[in-house]
Amino acid sequence: MPSQQKKVIFCMAGVLSFVCALGVVTALGTPLWIKATFLCKTGALLVNASGQELDKFMGEMQYGLFHGEGMRQCGLGKRPFRFSFFPDLLKAIPVSIHVNVILFSTILIVLTLVGTAFFMYNAFGKPFETLHGPLGLYLLSFISGSCGCLVMILFASEVKIHHLSEKIANYKEGTYAYKTQSEKYTTSFWVVFICFFVHFLNGLLIRLAGFQFPFAKSKDTETTNVAADLMY
Repeated sequence: MPSQQKKVIFCMAGVLSFVCALGVVTALGTPLWIKATFLCKTGALLVNASGQELDKFMGEMQYGLFHGEGMRQCGLGKRPFRFSFFPDLLKAIPVSIHVNVILFSTILIVLTLVGTAFFMYNAFGKPFETLHGPLGLYLLSFISGSCGCLVMILFASEVKIHHLSEKIANYKEGTYAYKTQSEKYTTSFWVVFICFFVHFLNGLLIRLAGFQFPFAKSKDTETTNVAADLMY
């Protein structure tokens, strides 16, 4: 492939990585990871509510990795509330999983920025054979994509398996009990998913630039190695 086309491909990959890094930075600080609705079971059972009457006992919330807000309803009007994970909810949430989500999100940002620098260096500089060359780009793309995948898996397990929304809704609510009705991932979560997809796409762009996947040896190389072995 001509050198100019390789520069264009590497520049494209670098720009995509940089946009992803900015997106994950924004997603990390915004309360737009989950939107959930929950039912006030205690109030609904007291008045034996059903059908449209349940709307008076439905609350909602949205939150991210650091803070969130919502609205509780138990038949007596809406009660807005705000919360932060640190330090308010440390006793209610699975702290180790939550911290790991934040940690891998931070690692994802750092590696994506490093990947951006490597792509630009390969486009305009004279890369070294291993670390700064195609092998380094493949390695960074794979590790960054793996971090994005881990962020999604850990956060999904925290929400679904450990019932994060329900724990938040019931935090310091001694009188009423709440049950989650629906949960959906929102903007910030899908930004991480897009970032994961972009790192996979960058691997294909490196291949499109004419560089073999790691550990994939051409027939000529194998023939040369066999000949060299026979010489000895």
